[in-house]
Amino acid sequence: MVPDGTVTTPKGFLAGAAKVGVRTDWDKLDVGLVYSEAPCVAAGVYTRNALKGASLLVSMEHLANGSAQAIVANSGCANCSVGERGIEDAIKMAQLTGAKFGIDPHEVVVASTGVIGTFLPMDRINRGIEEIQVTSDGGLEFARAIMTTDTKPKHVAVRVNGWSMGGVVKGVGMIHPNMATMLCFVTTEAAVSQPFLARALKDAVDDSFNMIDIDNDTSPDDTVVVMANGMAGGGTIDDGHPEADLFREALRSVCISLAKQQIGDAEGATKLIEARVEGAATMEDARKASREIVVSIGVKTAIYGHDANWGRIVSAVGNSGAAMKEESLALYFRSPDGDDVCLFRDGVPQRVDAALAKACLTPREVYLRVTLGLGDGAATAWGSDLTEEFVRLNSMYTT
Repeated sequence: MVPDGTVTTPKGFLAGAAKVGVRTDWDKLDVGLVYSEAPCVAAGVYTRNALKGASLLVSMEHLANGSAQAIVANSGCANCSVGERGIEDAIKMAQLTGAKFGIDPHEVVVASTGVIGTFLPMDRINRGIEEIQVTSDGGLEFARAIMTTDTKPKHVAVRVNGWSMGGVVKGVGMIHPNMATMLCFVTTEAAVSQPFLARALKDAVDDSFNMIDIDNDTSPDDTVVVMANGMAGGGTIDDGHPEADLFREALRSVCISLAKQQIGDAEGATKLIEARVEGAATMEDARKASREIVVSIGVKTAIYGHDANWGRIVSAVGNSGAAMKEESLALYFRSPDGDDVCLFRDGVPQRVDAALAKACLTPREVYLRVTLGLGDGAATAWGSDLTEEFVRLNSMYTT
């Protein structure tokens, strides 16, 4: 990992942000830009919500040709459910950004996040795009500019051989598998073929952002975009290239790190829950079971209260649709000392000291492991607990 790494860690990427009052009740940066000094191949993964924000619709059209060179993003307004004006405003943001950098507006990704049903204050956004100075150390400013209820910026970067990869993400509420209320942008100077990049991104998202849950909800603007400008030189990475697996693993590790940072900053949360399922009949079954554990309201509330009610966990596995046999299932907690504590095995409860079981649920990070004994499928999901503070925050979000 690169200390304080972000989207400007890779060569040729610049970023910056400004506070222009898109969100007038917060003293924060709210418009940001990322720019590559060279054209990029690009790929995106988007929300599965049938309701899609105007900025997302414009970006999906722009990214359809597999290229991009800049990103413009705002927080404080989702630019969603506002009619034709939303499309017009998103196009205008792309045009202003394209003019600023001397590139085709179709090479600009547009992203908006915030409250649904409000109009973008385009006069302020116009001013912000004009004012922003993009620099090689502006990545953290950009990460702050896309935050909504996040309490801290989320960013990461890694170096692999002669190239690096960096990313930022926002989103700590309305987070659920099949993408969530999040914006994520990843950059690299590696030379990569666009079809390979698109496949690698989909696989990385399936192992990261589609394996997290905060509140069983998603939004109309969820976007993950990766841009590769090739400025590292060398041969183009594709399937069969010696560095293909390295690239896939780098992208996967960046996405997992960012996804875990989202859960670690979840609205009102006190816990990060990691649920590992092994021995499933298939990998898809493992994914189903691990996701169902972290999605379960019963599991979330039990862990918040340090209540070792393990029946809720095995019940969640049974509710997941994954193949299972009770007599071959086992459930383990991880103790504060790092040891496995078995609570259920071979169809019967195991004798465990109640104080030890409770102690397993007291750390900030709680680890659960389920073995199904049916095959080689394995997957990990991450979730947060459910607290009174979450209810308080979301009961007055717009008031």
